[in-house]
Amino acid sequence: MPYAYILDKTAIKDLVTCSRCIYDSTIPSISFDEHGLCNYCRQYDEMQLQYPTGQKGLEILEAHIEEVRKAGKGKPYDVVIGVSGGCDSSYMLYLAHKYGLRVLAAHFDNTYNSTIAVENIQVVLNKLNIDLYTHVVDNHEFQDIYRSFILSSVPNIDTPTDLALAVVHYMAAAKYGIQYIWEGHSFRTEGISPQGWFYMDGKYIQDIYRKFGRGKIKTLPVLWLSKWMKWMVVNKIKKFRPLYYIDYDKNETKKFLAKEYGWQWYGGHHMENRTSYFTVNYYQPRKFNIDLRYSEYSALVRAKQMGKEEALEKIKEEKPFDMGVLDEVKSRLNFSDQEWEQVMKAPLKHYTDYKTYKRTFEILRPIFWLLYKSGYVTLSFYHKYVVQK
Repeated sequence: MPYAYILDKTAIKDLVTCSRCIYDSTIPSISFDEHGLCNYCRQYDEMQLQYPTGQKGLEILEAHIEEVRKAGKGKPYDVVIGVSGGCDSSYMLYLAHKYGLRVLAAHFDNTYNSTIAVENIQVVLNKLNIDLYTHVVDNHEFQDIYRSFILSSVPNIDTPTDLALAVVHYMAAAKYGIQYIWEGHSFRTEGISPQGWFYMDGKYIQDIYRKFGRGKIKTLPVLWLSKWMKWMVVNKIKKFRPLYYIDYDKNETKKFLAKEYGWQWYGGHHMENRTSYFTVNYYQPRKFNIDLRYSEYSALVRAKQMGKEEALEKIKEEKPFDMGVLDEVKSRLNFSDQEWEQVMKAPLKHYTDYKTYKRTFEILRPIFWLLYKSGYVTLSFYHKYVVQK
C-alpha cells in the first residue's frame, strides 16, 4: 500500500515540527526547507500571492460579482450557495445579500443534521429572505452506504455526504440556469489538507458500495464524471471562493452572525452534522490517528489568528465527543458491540485500495488545466486530484 498511517507519534525518533505551523514529520508528503519551513506553508505563501486580500482582493471580488449579475439577467437567481448551518456558508449568504445578489441556497440532507444546524439555516435564510433548494436522501439507502464506507476501513467515511453536497449545488444551478456556485472554503482558516488523508469521487463511492453495500444507489447524488463534464462544459457552471479574497476572521464572524441573526455556534469545525462530527471527532482520530485540528490550527497560525504555542497546547486536548452519537451510529447502522469492535480493529485501508477516477483525472490533465484556468474547477482540486500522484 503506497500510504502508511502513523498510529503512534511517540515511536517516531527525531520528530521534526515546522518552524512556522504545527505540522510535523508524520504528516503525509511533508518536506522541510533549509529554514525548517514545511512545503504546506510554502504552498500557503504561494496562495497568498495568488489570492490577495485588502484592496486588490476587494477589486477582484467586486469584478466577479459584476460578472455574476450579468450572467443572472433574465433568470430567477444569480448564484447558488451551499448551506450547512455552519459559520462559513452562513457568512457567504450575508456577503452575497450585501452585494445585492439573488441567492438560491442549496442543502443536502443526509438525515443526520444537528438541531442547531437546522435552526441556523432557517434563521439566516428567513432574515435574508433567501429561497432554499433541498435534496433529502432516502434514510435507509444512506445508512447502508455509510455502513459500507465504515466496513471498507478507509478514513474518509463521510465521503458520500461531502460529495453529495457538491452535486446538489450543481443540481440546483442546472435546474434554474445559474452559472455560478459560491463555496465557503478558506485556506486561511481551514488549512491545506495533507495529501493522502482524504479522497472522493463518484467511482470511489460506487466501488466501495458494490463491495460492502446491500442495495443500489438511487437517491444519493453522485458526481459521475460524464455528468460533471456536462455541467461544466454545456451548462457552463463555474465555482468561486469569495473568502479567498477577504480578510476573514472566523471568531469575529461567529460573533457577527450571532448578533445579527441569532446564529448559534455548534461547538467546533465539522460538528454541525452528526456523521461529520462522528467521523472527525471519533472515527478518524481513534482508528487512524488523523486529527483535522492539525490542519485547522496550522492554518490559523499561518494567518496569525492563533499563536503557535497556543496551537501546540490546544492540540494536546482530547477531542470532545458525545458517546451518544456512537450509540446512534451503531444502532442506525445495525452494528452490534462485537461487530463494532471488529470494525475498529480491521486492517487500515486507503483510497488506492479501491477503484477511482484518479488515473482518468491524470490522463485528462490538459483538459482540467483549462477548466481550472476558466474557473470551472478549483486550484486545490487540480493539485490534489490531477497533478499529485
